[in-house]
Amino acid sequence: MEKTVYSTSGKELRTINLDDKVFGLPVNDDVIYYAITNELANRRVGTACTKTRAEVHGSNAKPFKQKGTGNARRGDKKSPLMVGGGTIFGPKPRDFSYSIPKKEKRLAMKSILSAHAQGNRLTVVEDFTVESGKTKDLVSILNNFAKDERTVLILKDDDKMIKRAGRNIPNLSFLSYNRLEAHTLYYGRKIIVLESAVKNLSEFYADDKEAK
Repeated sequence: MEKTVYSTSGKELRTINLDDKVFGLPVNDDVIYYAITNELANRRVGTACTKTRAEVHGSNAKPFKQKGTGNARRGDKKSPLMVGGGTIFGPKPRDFSYSIPKKEKRLAMKSILSAHAQGNRLTVVEDFTVESGKTKDLVSILNNFAKDERTVLILKDDDKMIKRAGRNIPNLSFLSYNRLEAHTLYYGRKIIVLESAVKNLSEFYADDKEAK
């Protein structure tokens, strides 16, 4: 698959070949779903906690005598049926995280990249940086490719100056080629990939290379 490489000003420079093993695969919706669900589960904090009747502070004495009052029998004020009592089967702190096979996760990333490439939502831009680290300098570049859209910028490395310039831009996310996130990548409406990152993605997600 061929894609046009654009300059930071939005002009066409040249074409680049995208590896069909990464950008030209049939979209596998199942593995994409599994990868996104896995990421969301791993993000859950799992700190919700409620008190059972054994943990609620209160007296163990009967609130009133067993017979003669006309009320239902009560053993103590900590009963879940009483106001201020314990909670029945309430949430307790737990770990929601789990793992999925590396091959499945890698296939999900390649399926998402293929979906964007085949849907013309992926744009290749020449390598650039924002030496000033100013937001306005990065905005002037991004406006040539995306406006008011959920945009994902895939970097060739951990460029701190670009990230500094873009941290105040709404609907903009940064991903490194070797640390893609299925959820962020899938829901991006515009994917901007640096030219060097395209080559890195092709090498990193090659079928004959094991995940690191």
